[in-house]
Amino acid sequence: MTKTVTGMLDSHPAPTVLDRDALVECITACIECAQACTACADACLSEEMVAELRRCIRTDLDCADVCGATGRVLSRRTSHDAALVRSVLRACAQACRTCGDECESHAEMHEHCRVCAEACRRCEQACNRLLELVG
Repeated sequence: MTKTVTGMLDSHPAPTVLDRDALVECITACIECAQACTACADACLSEEMVAELRRCIRTDLDCADVCGATGRVLSRRTSHDAALVRSVLRACAQACRTCGDECESHAEMHEHCRVCAEACRRCEQACNRLLELVG
């Protein structure tokens, strides 16, 4: 995935305003986290104790949506809007923190929650690193 993200950014005719490596890391983390959260929500729905996992499912789906949108916004180089980028990065970091905390609380019982929590932590960190560079 990183190869595709890098190739698309490098082939874009508009200049990359943000640090390229941090941008690639963040876009990749967002896409991977969106996938992990979607899969975790689906796995939670298949668990016997689905009623106890309602909050986890909700935070998974919210995080997947926010991460997906963030990855798409960050992929757009034309007419860069720094204020919008800062806003989506903050929202994504918060969604990942919330989802990561929730999934972590189920991680000992459900492997899919452990994997998802790790993806959320990576994405949160990548968003915060890029946010520091955007200023």
